[in-house]
Amino acid sequence: MQDRRSFLRLASAVGAAVVAALAGIPALRAFVSPAFRRKTAEKWIKLGDVSNFETGVPVKVDFVDTESDAWVETRVLRNVWLYTEDGENFTVYSGRCTHLGCSYGFDQESGKFVCPCHDGEFDLKTGKVLGGPPPRPLDKLNVKIDDGILYAAFRNFRLGIPDQVAV
Repeated sequence: MQDRRSFLRLASAVGAAVVAALAGIPALRAFVSPAFRRKTAEKWIKLGDVSNFETGVPVKVDFVDTESDAWVETRVLRNVWLYTEDGENFTVYSGRCTHLGCSYGFDQESGKFVCPCHDGEFDLKTGKVLGGPPPRPLDKLNVKIDDGILYAAFRNFRLGIPDQVAV
């Protein structure tokens, strides 16, 4: 038969083990889970009917994107710029300047994209930096045409660095 001290010692040890498991397992799971997280698939956005886009003129297309952070869903207005010279081959750029993520526009007089925040300038056809502080060309997005509809694979990229790194 056990004496009272032995029983209390055993009960304390079992209780401590249960509490450690209840606190430790979720903490361990949170620490290890990023290693098993799946990469997010490309998000194809519909830009419109191919025949609606004028050749030789860049067009800004706005769309609503949904971001999920744990249980919180946020809707964000985003945009892309698309350009075609022949109506068959399309170039689509992310609508964010590669310097600090500002929204840029197209200057018809100079024929180039201009970011008004820090005087960044980009070539219309190649997206290359023509002036200002942007560290890399505009971020090009993959495109596909399906049944006459143009789609772009939207993704965000890190800002302010010379290499194009997806976030």
